[in-house]
Amino acid sequence: MLELAGSPALSDFRLERLLASLRESAPSLSSVRVHYRHFVDHARAPETEELRILERLLDHDPRAAGPAGDGQRLLIVPRPGTISPWSSKATDIAHVCGLAFVRRIERGRLWQFESGTVLEPAHLMALSALLHDPMTEAVLADPAHAARLFESQEPRPMTSVMLGTTPAAALSRVNAELGLALSVQEIDYLADVFVRMGRDPTDVEVMMFSQANSEHCRHKIFNADWVIDGVAQHKSLFAMIRHTRDQSPAGVLSAYSDNAAVIAGPVAGRFFADAADRRYHWREEPADILIKVETHNHPTAISPFPGAATGSGGEIRDEGATGLGAKPKAGLVGFTVSNLRIPGFEQPWEIDHGRPPRIASALDIMLEGPIGAASFNNEFGRPNLCGYFRTFEFEAGGTARGYHKPIMLAGGLGSIPAALAVKAPLPAGTLLLQLGGPGLLIGMGGGAASSM
Repeated sequence: MLELAGSPALSDFRLERLLASLRESAPSLSSVRVHYRHFVDHARAPETEELRILERLLDHDPRAAGPAGDGQRLLIVPRPGTISPWSSKATDIAHVCGLAFVRRIERGRLWQFESGTVLEPAHLMALSALLHDPMTEAVLADPAHAARLFESQEPRPMTSVMLGTTPAAALSRVNAELGLALSVQEIDYLADVFVRMGRDPTDVEVMMFSQANSEHCRHKIFNADWVIDGVAQHKSLFAMIRHTRDQSPAGVLSAYSDNAAVIAGPVAGRFFADAADRRYHWREEPADILIKVETHNHPTAISPFPGAATGSGGEIRDEGATGLGAKPKAGLVGFTVSNLRIPGFEQPWEIDHGRPPRIASALDIMLEGPIGAASFNNEFGRPNLCGYFRTFEFEAGGTARGYHKPIMLAGGLGSIPAALAVKAPLPAGTLLLQLGGPGLLIGMGGGAASSM
């Protein structure tokens, strides 16, 4: 593994502002510095010219982090076992630049603290809590431990869940061991299904059921019974939403059955290569309109930048996966949060009701979330054209209501040829293959978090 020092990770202005909040945890702290530190997993030792190119790409500065004994240090890196979005892009760029010896590049932030006294471990731990996102990052006391970033595990073999004479109890144990967040009703349902099938399930089947049937993926709460003041309502929340389409179906080509909705659009000119002669032509044809909005509330609450970014990314994915393939065109993003309570600009009505410690503050969400959503849109090449944000907290009858867990909306518009707007039917007996690599469990793991 190569280790290369990089440029400052924060401006002097931001460091000064940060220092004030850090001193609340460590009053003796006199100064703080932070530089990027790059770690390169390589297949062989680089040649001199290759190393020069890599150092230029990474803004390598051997003087950046100061001498090895200069102050106390903490290194914040992506969580071991994950590949950060920055790593994916940086590694691709290195390969495009001809650096075939590079397997992967990761980036951390090396924090250096100057203090009148040696900081106790408890103080360092308190500082690290303010400087990293525990959902996506880890804190290392020694930069030498960064080699953990590139450790790989051999895939475990698929196993069977032995149901025995107590199927529900066996599934409950697997539920706890794998963190599947299955409810009692879901466990009973699965036990009954496999007892009737006369076989034991595999761990893969149980895992995939927990994810696909999670609140994150299936939104079961929207289909739950809806009772107001003890009176059962005729329609569930989702049925109420569908009711609008039932009352006004004109122009709706697809809704509630695919990744995004499609409404009838105008005839438009499209410029693309004809499959027959492989030449580009203008073609006048119906261009239907794609519309989509989804939420990414919980991830944005605990990790604003990546939570909002992946909300927009998932929405883009869903647009492209609609029908037989659509074209995302423009994005939108929206946020509803509690009062911002901007330091030095607090408003008379902004009362501090506290918040759960795992949730970011409303101000942090509004500083980081919109940038995360816009960044993913921009990197995909789709402009984020519009959005909204509002704050709300209200106290009545001794109860305070607000949005500590924010509403984060990710939406967009796209186009799709009319002939591609609806998926082809799958005949009974069609073989389905679930494809995925190292990120499959992580990517779908939001299901467990949402269900909990």
